[in-house]
Formats: sequence, structure tokens, C-alpha cells
Amino acid sequence: LMGGFVQQGESVDNAAKRVLAELTGLENVYMEQVGSFGEVERDPGERVISVAYYALININEYDRELVHQHNAYWVNINELPPLIFDHPQMVKQARELMQQKASTEPIGFNLLPKLFTLSQLQSLYEAIYGEQIDKRNFRKKILGMDILERLDEKDKKSSKRGAYYYVFNRQRYESMLDKGFVFTM
Repeated sequence: LMGGFVQQGESVDNAAKRVLAELTGLENVYMEQVGSFGEVERDPGERVISVAYYALININEYDRELVHQHNAYWVNINELPPLIFDHPQMVKQARELMQQKASTEPIGFNLLPKLFTLSQLQSLYEAIYGEQIDKRNFRKKILGMDILERLDEKDKKSSKRGAYYYVFNRQRYESMLDKGFVFTM
């Protein structure tokens, strides 16, 4: 829950991208507006209207020094400390929007490496939805969508037999948009 102010002549979306880049060093990140928060009494100091966004970032890729300079840190979403103002509502709405978006669009692939295993993909969806997903059902569902390509290459770090790598086939996904992307368990 890091914030900043919109500068003169700057759009709200561009301000959000700028603030994220200034605080983390990350650019070209998937980001979506959650909503605006403008209750009259939301900030006891003065009248403030906030526009909240969520961004999908790989926490291994941010600039640690920048984050440290801004006294920021990562917190497990299931172990949030007490938050001020209407920030709990912002987090709740952001999570709900992200879950809804992940069920209709393949946004999670923005967080995966180019080559990934089905276990990595399942872990990602479990993190988004905040619950365990049955391994067999997950694999049947995701492979049945026909948007992944299995490679001959295996990840040998996670097991002796190794797990096949997959890639997301964006062209195949885009050619199937008329059918819709529905990922719910």
C-alpha cells in the first residue's frame, strides 16, 4: 500500500505507473485500477481522494534498495497488520478484482518465467485464490483449455524424474477468445 500524488499534467494511470517505478524500480508491469476511495472522513488530516491499483510483480525482481529507502516491506496478505483509514477495503477490493480477472483472463502468466512447470502455475493460482487446488483437477482443467504447449525440456531441480516445462501460447489463447476463458475450480 504505497502511494503518491498525481503531478500537474499527469493522468491518474501514468501517476500510478510512475509511483510504482519510483518505489520499486519496476516498469512495464501489469497494473489495473481497483477503484476510487473518497469518503469525506476517510483521512482525519484533510480531504483526500485515493485511486487504488493492484500490480502483478515478481517480488524477486524489484529494486531492494529503493524499497528500503521508502521504508516499505512485503507482507503476507493472510497476515496483514492493522491498516489505517480505508486501506483494508482497498486490499479486499483489489484481491476480489484480481481473482475475478484471473478467472476470465490469463493475467497470472505475467508473473511466471517464460518456461514454467504445471506445479509453478498451480502455485500461482493458489496464491491468487488463497486456497489449495486439487492437483488432478487443476491439471485437467488447465490442459483442457489448450493454451499451453508442453516442451521436451524438463526441470530437474524439483524432482528426480523432472517436470516438463510449458509455455503459454498467446496466439492460441487469442484465437479462442470468442469461446471465453473461464478458470474456476
